[in-house]
Amino acid sequence: MERSPGEGPSPSPMDQPSAPSDPTDQPPAAHAKPDPGSGGQPAGPGAAGEALAVLTSFGRRLLVLIPVYLAGAVGLSVGFVLFGLALYLGWRRVRDEKERSLRAARQLLDDEEQLTAKTLYMSHRELPAWVSFPDVEKAEWLNKIVAQVWPFLGQYMEKLLAETVAPAVRGSNPHLQTFTFTRVELGEKPLRIIGVKVHPGQRKEQILLDLNISYVGDVQIDVEVKKYFCKAGVKGMQLHGVLRVILEPLIGDLPFVGAVSMFFIRRPTLDINWTGMTNLLDIPGLSSLSDTMIMDSIAAFLVLPNRLLVPLVPDLQDVAQLRSPLPRGIIRIHLLAARGLSSKDKYVKGLIEGKSDPYALVRLGTQTFCSRVIDEELNPQWGETYEVMVHEVPGQEIEVEVFDKDPDKDDFLGRMKLDVGKVLQASVLDDWFPLQGGQGQVHLRLEWLSLLSDAEKLEQVLQWNWGVSSRPDPPSAAILVVYLDRAQDLPLKKGNKEPNPMVQLSIQDVTQESKAVYSTNCPVWEEAFRFFLQDPQSQELDVQVKDDSRALTLGALTLPLARLLTAPELILDQWFQLSSSGPNSRLYMKLVMRILYLDSSEICFPTVPGCPGAWDVDSENPQRGSSVDAPPRPCHTTPDSQFGTEHVLRIHVLEAQDLIAKDRFLGGLVKGKSDPYVKLKLAGRSFRSHVVREDLNPRWNEVFEVIVTSVPGQELEVEVFDKDLDKDDFLGRCKVRLTTVLNSGFLDEWLTLEDVPSGRLHLRLERLTPRPTAAELEEVLQVNSLIQTQKSAELAAALLSIYMERAEDLPLRKGTKHLSPYATLTVGDSSHKTKVRGEGTGVLGSLSLPLSELLVADQLCLDRWFTLSSGQGQVLLRAQLGILVSQHSGVEAHSHSYSHSSSSLSEEPELSGGPPHITSSAPELRQRLTHVDSPLEAPAGPLGQVKLTLWYYSEERKLVSIVHGCRSLRQNGRDPPDPYVSLLLLPDKNRGTKRRTSQKKRTLSPEFNERFEWELPLDEAQRRKLDVSVKSNSSFMSRERELLGKVQLDLAETDLSQGVARWYDLMDNKDKGSS
Repeated sequence: MERSPGEGPSPSPMDQPSAPSDPTDQPPAAHAKPDPGSGGQPAGPGAAGEALAVLTSFGRRLLVLIPVYLAGAVGLSVGFVLFGLALYLGWRRVRDEKERSLRAARQLLDDEEQLTAKTLYMSHRELPAWVSFPDVEKAEWLNKIVAQVWPFLGQYMEKLLAETVAPAVRGSNPHLQTFTFTRVELGEKPLRIIGVKVHPGQRKEQILLDLNISYVGDVQIDVEVKKYFCKAGVKGMQLHGVLRVILEPLIGDLPFVGAVSMFFIRRPTLDINWTGMTNLLDIPGLSSLSDTMIMDSIAAFLVLPNRLLVPLVPDLQDVAQLRSPLPRGIIRIHLLAARGLSSKDKYVKGLIEGKSDPYALVRLGTQTFCSRVIDEELNPQWGETYEVMVHEVPGQEIEVEVFDKDPDKDDFLGRMKLDVGKVLQASVLDDWFPLQGGQGQVHLRLEWLSLLSDAEKLEQVLQWNWGVSSRPDPPSAAILVVYLDRAQDLPLKKGNKEPNPMVQLSIQDVTQESKAVYSTNCPVWEEAFRFFLQDPQSQELDVQVKDDSRALTLGALTLPLARLLTAPELILDQWFQLSSSGPNSRLYMKLVMRILYLDSSEICFPTVPGCPGAWDVDSENPQRGSSVDAPPRPCHTTPDSQFGTEHVLRIHVLEAQDLIAKDRFLGGLVKGKSDPYVKLKLAGRSFRSHVVREDLNPRWNEVFEVIVTSVPGQELEVEVFDKDLDKDDFLGRCKVRLTTVLNSGFLDEWLTLEDVPSGRLHLRLERLTPRPTAAELEEVLQVNSLIQTQKSAELAAALLSIYMERAEDLPLRKGTKHLSPYATLTVGDSSHKTKVRGEGTGVLGSLSLPLSELLVADQLCLDRWFTLSSGQGQVLLRAQLGILVSQHSGVEAHSHSYSHSSSSLSEEPELSGGPPHITSSAPELRQRLTHVDSPLEAPAGPLGQVKLTLWYYSEERKLVSIVHGCRSLRQNGRDPPDPYVSLLLLPDKNRGTKRRTSQKKRTLSPEFNERFEWELPLDEAQRRKLDVSVKSNSSFMSRERELLGKVQLDLAETDLSQGVARWYDLMDNKDKGSS
């Protein structure tokens, strides 16, 4: 019996999609009853359509049985059929949920006014404009404008995708040369703006809007790669989020706004319906993965700190600054602990309740950090510190989520959110915050760090950071923002092909990469990169310009960040010449540094005697007319008891064994090795060894030195990493308590690496205590030259400590009533500066103190007033030298007479603040004292002499030769020769045993001080002869070498255990040399 359309329930729009061909969507007149005259029989076309529908339904069900038949015909197990059926049902379930969600969202947006009116028991009429939330306005007029503009926006999108995006996709990969957009329709459902919130009073030159947007659209975009007959697309999507729109700068001319910036404060929610080949992305597991990947792409484009900038006026200034502005500030998040967490672990099917293994996720925008897991604990103590950049206040939120670590899926324990505006208001916020969605509390300490555009407080910040114990990384003292603009005249690839340049920027072990610009040697990137800096005085920015394959280097640049500290407002905005590149290859960058300063009354920065506030010039000198006599002028400084008590810790990183392999090839099928290096952290300083390629048992043999105090609780943190192009892999860590080394004086151990399955590290640590006597200086210099490794910096022979107390009678400049002086102290290539208390007025004076005066002073110390070179003004300071004698070098050296060059310590009191205590060592305030002739040595022969040290280093199994220099060489022509020394280990005459020094210009007494090594056993070394030749280039155009003299040493007759420096007479080619 045929049912009339008016009978029974009608289909709901929530249950089936609407389509023009569906008869249920036709008006009632189309479903009238049959004419009685026809006998009640249905019309022919209607019966044929019903029969066709039955056949179609039967055919579809028959198709389901085809996989079962094929599996039986091929002989496969029924498990394959069940797996395919389960996969199809899962895909169908995800697909139906997405379609149901889209229909519900469309109905809600279409009938929003009616549904809202029903909820509020109002009549079916439009809501009045005055019904609104307190700070969020309902902008229906804006939605009407968007609805009218929507078709034209669709036309623009179609043109943009076809003319801009499609050619870029085709050029990015040769396999996509037939890529096209076959259909681009934004549909009839426009984007809706649910609410608008205006933030008044932020800055006068900008307008800040938050748009709560919701897009539930019937968009349809189809793409095709004709070469592979591949079609894919999107049909329907949802996007919900808060879009911030900034109108800045406001200008006094039409259109009154210079540019529009848009970005999402937080990641928006996204749901997509796929078509074509991308239907596979609706399979369970792939669905969430695909949405996450797309959200990552959106975040890289439109989620803070990234933003879309649309300039509205030509020649807009500071476009890069608008596109990637400096952060508003930095928040240092101390994740301390949690308490009262719920227990999620159950045993014996839930009969026994355990605890939890909590860890925390900390988020701010796209910045995410994960703490370590605390096993079996409901009151965990993390004690970890993270630093995040804040770009927008208000709006951004700090989010902490706590989870229980499980083998399968981690259990949720709770979350908390906090607006960063509260941290800005409080400066320091230390509290227990309740967890929502669970039980318990989390303990956070939040510190707001302001950004300073001068380096006045850098030393203060560094002193504070050195006393802070922070993990997993030390606290930062500054941030660096690099605006990468463009490059010019990069070299071409082989065959004169245009490169696809990209840039890698690295600071220590942090590397960031730019996008690749295809087929050009004058690329334009216009990207911004941000780095945290622990010590900008010693760190460097390494820039590598490469082809997108990463195999070809187009140019390189190494920039010491100390240059920024002396630049105006800590900004460098210029062209930089590239090395290892073309002659005209250069890179344009803008570098901005900002010092991180915690301005809070709770923080008391550590001071040293004489810091600002310890004494004041005005407080020491009473006002004129006072009855109180001025205090007598001191004759000596008054440092505290800790001055000059520091030690030098010599860290010898030898080797490692059984490291884990992290390199994988061919998608992980082939297991490689690792490229390990070591990272050391101690006393606020960090060091890094060189990288050993493809070795699980590497040998570094590097020596590092750092100044340490006897403050308890200090630890040497050692981490081993595998060097990679993107992020370096962790290979293990270990720690050494500094108290152990300071008490024993020496430690030589194999340390087991933690947090990894295998691996151990061989370290040798020695405490060097400065001695106030110069009697052992020559021996120290000799021992250092013997144990010096090629990969390490020059070893320190002494520790120089300077204490500046005060200055008096400094000259006044014209029109200057008060001075704000500071002092700059320089030794060699290193310098230190005291704190700055104001703007400079030029150089007020300088003095030069030869270190030879310290070497002959009592206790190697000078403590008195020094007159400046200008004759006006004096400085009271204490200079104290301590010789660093190693008791565990493994070298027996002979003492010799010594004399020292007049290396100078120069001070320039230009602008000084308080009198800080400055202590430094290698490679800072250290001057290497050179070997000079002793008056007791025999005169040189007719051809001159060469000074050599020969020594066999048994621990390294190496023969070591140090070429110190020559003297009294013979001059054959009118001009002095350009000498160099060539060494050959006979009887071999190949390149493997040949060594040579650098060449010195126009001198008869060159100084080389260069070290050479040969790896061979001791018994083999004693069977060799060392041929030493002093040569000079005959002329600029000739390859001939003039022999100035030579000496041949039989190593069997040489004592290789002493390592004594000796002069050897040079002979001609026929004679042998003698000592």
